[in-house]
Amino acid sequence: MALEVAVKAAVGDPNILGDCPFSQRVLLTLEEKKVSYRLHLIDISNKPEWFLGVNPEGKVPVVQFDGKWVADSDVIVGILEEKYPEPSLVTPPEFASVGSKIFWSFVSFLKSKDSNDGTEQALVSELSALDDHLKAHGPYVAGEKVTAVDLSLAPKLYHLVVTLGHFKSWTVPESLAHVHNYTKLLFSRESFEKTKAAKEYVIAGWAPKVNA
Repeated sequence: MALEVAVKAAVGDPNILGDCPFSQRVLLTLEEKKVSYRLHLIDISNKPEWFLGVNPEGKVPVVQFDGKWVADSDVIVGILEEKYPEPSLVTPPEFASVGSKIFWSFVSFLKSKDSNDGTEQALVSELSALDDHLKAHGPYVAGEKVTAVDLSLAPKLYHLVVTLGHFKSWTVPESLAHVHNYTKLLFSRESFEKTKAAKEYVIAGWAPKVNA
């Protein structure tokens, strides 16, 4: 039986998949595990009554397991691993936090109005640490095969590449060759192609935060 999955719809087009990286992480996990699911696209600015009824906090993503709606991508991915152990996406514990600060460093730099506030340097230093890790352990975070940590990082790196390119004409330094290779590998996976938001919706999703 297909799992019921509610994720963010695109800004300005409620019938198209939206730009939430946490929603995409869940969809990537479902795709990699070949679990069938039924998608509900939620217009965040106009949430349907049924959705608020089952999920009063109104957050996405949420997935229905055994009749109960569960929020939080960390929790959802954990349950999926437990219920559908094959193929295993378990990340070795020593690698589980690799790249975990990249997203927030990216957000700080994206919103920054002052080029000397250190946010760009902080992001580059997080990406450099990831590059060093991939150089030693790659091509994925835990070696030859994709694991949960990669599926968490992939949407965040996609948002980073798209929005920093658009709003700041910024790209990941060429010197970080392992990061470039890693993003290429992730973005070309079939699961990623199938679950990514179109670039214009990623830009539309971030525009209000950038211009705030």
